[in-house]
Amino acid sequence: MNDLLTAVLLGIVEGVTEFLPVSSTGHLILASALLGYDEAHWRLFNIVIQLGAILAVAVLYWRTFWTVLTGLFAREAGAVRFVRNLLIAFIPAAVIGLALKDQIEALLLQPRVVAVALIVGGIAILVIERLVKPGTTRGIADMPARTALGVGFIQCLAMIPGVSRSGATILGALSLGVERRTAAEFSFFLAIPTMLGASVVELGGHHRELMTGQGAGLGAIAVGFVVSFVVALLVVRWFVGIVGRHGFAPFAWYRIVAGALALLLLTQ
Repeated sequence: MNDLLTAVLLGIVEGVTEFLPVSSTGHLILASALLGYDEAHWRLFNIVIQLGAILAVAVLYWRTFWTVLTGLFAREAGAVRFVRNLLIAFIPAAVIGLALKDQIEALLLQPRVVAVALIVGGIAILVIERLVKPGTTRGIADMPARTALGVGFIQCLAMIPGVSRSGATILGALSLGVERRTAAEFSFFLAIPTMLGASVVELGGHHRELMTGQGAGLGAIAVGFVVSFVVALLVVRWFVGIVGRHGFAPFAWYRIVAGALALLLLTQ
């Protein structure tokens, strides 16, 4: 498979899975392991295409961001609380992620960890869906600071590949009394500082690769970025509608089946 075709395939994987509770990093790791990609060759590529998914959220919710920005200049309480909650939720991942960077990178080389995490995460989703009562907190600005901090610590579970950042934050918010749509949107917005921060750190660690043009190449990176952006645009809109009608159970069963299948293939 040539680099451009691989770039399209991985861009689709990233765009589809980044904001669903199924783990985009886990899927990219499994794709490398099961389809025979050279993980080192595509490492920088996988970092950059995440930014395409981030851009999709910025485009879809530009009115929200614009309202918050103008509200900050006007010192509106709602806008201040919105930004406060995002910053509070971002801090745990920033601190713990930097402290455990080497250990996290070691886990990225273990596809079996991903497969097990997919199964365990799927079971956890089913349990939480059954036990947690519908939340009453509507609107990110209405979330108490302690709730935002709790979601931030729960997000750190996603440092284990296969757990899913979006799944951890959404289900964590639900467990802390946030209603479904607000929990999903908070997860989308929290992805922006979290993924930007992680991407900057990773790009800094691979700056030589970026400067020398090693790896997949700028053409493949550009293709993957665009594909990830377009696919994420479609998936985010679809996801909010699916969750509102059917909850998270379909994604839980997908995780269990995908994880079990991956374990089976990895042991052959």
